[in-house]
Amino acid sequence: MDLGLKGKIALVAASTKGLGKAVALSLAAEGAEVAVNGRHRQNLHDVAEEIRSSTGKSPLQIQADVTKSEDVERMFDEVTKHFGGLHILVTNAGGPPAGEFGDFNDEQWMNAIELTLMSSVRLLRKAAPIMQLQRWGRIVNIVSLTVKQPADNLLLSNTVRASVIGLAKSVSRNLARDNVLVNNVAPYYVSTKRIDYLIEQTASRLGITTDSALQNIVKEIPLGRLGTPEEFGNLVAFLCSEKNSYMTGSTLQFDGGAFRGMF
Repeated sequence: MDLGLKGKIALVAASTKGLGKAVALSLAAEGAEVAVNGRHRQNLHDVAEEIRSSTGKSPLQIQADVTKSEDVERMFDEVTKHFGGLHILVTNAGGPPAGEFGDFNDEQWMNAIELTLMSSVRLLRKAAPIMQLQRWGRIVNIVSLTVKQPADNLLLSNTVRASVIGLAKSVSRNLARDNVLVNNVAPYYVSTKRIDYLIEQTASRLGITTDSALQNIVKEIPLGRLGTPEEFGNLVAFLCSEKNSYMTGSTLQFDGGAFRGMF
């Protein structure tokens, strides 16, 4: 299936590793022109080389911190100057630290809000007018299954990621008239370094081995395995494409069937 992404311009935030990198690879493989973003120059160089070698595309590399408003401003200046526009935005940021209610002070709460919510607010604020003017756009927010099913020991993620859903639902209604579609993807356990960290945290908290902690997770997944970054990237690529022409304001779980709720 041709997703209609050839020539589309995409900015993928926090895309030097993990799920962000998987999305950048999938979009480039479908023919999109991609801007990758990260805080560290070497990581940007490495992901750009990987995209080039696997897809033949040469991504724009933007060293920036999505928690800083001036960096977000510069990101969009660089993208529009280099490519001449923007069709696709994928918001993403590293997850807040694990822990329970008593573990966090005000500063840590504010850091989580800046990282998870305000980065999305600033990215959407810059992208929306560009997309409205051209009457075409796709915005996908990478969140977590915790927005539908809170996880033990992930209080900050449970709380702050849910606010991104509220933002996206509201914005999706405002932008729909201009053919700008806004959706969220809520992954469960996908094989990334972030998941390795969470498994280690769980093992430490429960006093078990990391292998045992991993097996406990897999038991809760009807498909019997973790998701792969490639599978995740392909789902996001569809949501960013011409083939997704009617879905907006939705939150799709990517979980191998683990979510137990009805909605």
